[in-house]
Amino acid sequence: TIAQLSAPAAWPPPADIGPRHEPRCLTDGTARSSFSREAFLAAVDRASEYIRAGDVFQVVLSRRLEIPFSGPALELYRTLRVVNPSPFMFYLRTPTCTLVGSSPEIMVREVDGVVTVRPLAGTRRRGATPEEDRLLAEDLLADPKERAEHVMLIDLGRNDVGRVAAIGSVVLSDVMTIERYSHVMHLTSNVSGRLAPGLTAFDALRACLPAGTVSGAPKIRAMEIIDELEPVRRGPYAGAVGYVDFGGAMDTCIALRTIVVANGRAYVQSGAGIVADSVPDKEYEETVNKAKGMLVSIEMTADRLAGRGAARSG
Repeated sequence: TIAQLSAPAAWPPPADIGPRHEPRCLTDGTARSSFSREAFLAAVDRASEYIRAGDVFQVVLSRRLEIPFSGPALELYRTLRVVNPSPFMFYLRTPTCTLVGSSPEIMVREVDGVVTVRPLAGTRRRGATPEEDRLLAEDLLADPKERAEHVMLIDLGRNDVGRVAAIGSVVLSDVMTIERYSHVMHLTSNVSGRLAPGLTAFDALRACLPAGTVSGAPKIRAMEIIDELEPVRRGPYAGAVGYVDFGGAMDTCIALRTIVVANGRAYVQSGAGIVADSVPDKEYEETVNKAKGMLVSIEMTADRLAGRGAARSG
C-alpha cells in the first residue's frame, strides 16, 4: 500500500551503509555472475578491437549477478531507498517479476513542451573520507578518458533530442557536474529542447530509447556488438520506467541500479562504457562499484528478515 511504501525505514541505520560496507556475496560465492572476470576482460578486449577497427566509438558492456532472495520485494525496496537514495525510486510488480529500483538517470522527460535527457557518464567509487571523496571527484573531472566519453554521450543526447526538437532549440546546461550517490559518483550534463509542433512525448521516447549511456555510439552497431558479446539477454536492465500523465507530460528513468526479483532470486546488472583507451580491469571494477549499493541492500534485507540484525561484512 501507499502507507507501507511511505513508512520510515528504521533499519538499516545510515551509519552502517557507507562506501566502506562491502557486500559479502562478492567474496563468499553466493553471487553468480553471467561473466567470469576473465570472460568479461576478454569481452572488453574484443569490444576494443571493434573500436580500433572503426565500427564504434563506444560499447557499454554489462554483467548480471544472481543472488538467492526469498523475502518480500517491498522490504527490499524500503532498504534500497535508505542504502542508495536516488532521484528515481520505484517498486513495480509485474506478472512475472518485481522491479525494485533506485535509478540515477533520466531516460526522457517531457514537461510543458520541453524534452530533457541527462546523460551520466564517467564514474568513480565514493571515498571513505571527505578528503578522499574530494580527491576522487577531482580525478574524475580531470580524467581525459572520462571527459572524452562524456562529451561523446552529450553529443549523442543532443542528436537524440534534436530529432524531435524545434530547430535551434536544443540547449546544453549543467555541463560535467558531479553527482554523488552512496557507492559511486558520476559526471552528468543536461540536454534539453522544445518539442517540435505535432510531436508528443512518445515521439521523444522513441527517438531516445535506448539511451546512449547504456548502449554506446553509434547505437545500432553498439547494440549488435552487445548482442554478440553479452552472454544473457538484458531483460528490464537499461530499459525505461516511468509514467505519462493525462496532460501528456512524461517522466521516465533508465532501469539502472535496479533489482529484478523473481522465483526466489534477485538479479542485479551493471555495465561499463568501453572506449579506445579503456583498461579492462578498471572497467570490470566499475561494474562492481555500480552494483554494490544493490547487493548491500539485498544482504541487509535478508539479514533483517532472518533476525540477524545489521550484520557487517568486509
